[in-house]
Amino acid sequence: MPETAPEFAATRLPMQPLLAGGAVIALALAGTVLLWAYYGTTVFFETIRAGFSACFG
Repeated sequence: MPETAPEFAATRLPMQPLLAGGAVIALALAGTVLLWAYYGTTVFFETIRAGFSACFG
């Protein structure tokens, strides 16, 4: 069994990049919720409308 332990340890993914990516996603989500709560839905819908207008209009 000791011969397989180093092979298993070598194939494991490092946790730091996964945790960092999760933290970035959580911060982006929290920022979105805070901006939505502060400015309301009008700003977000106007931004989406302007984006569609710029792409397709």
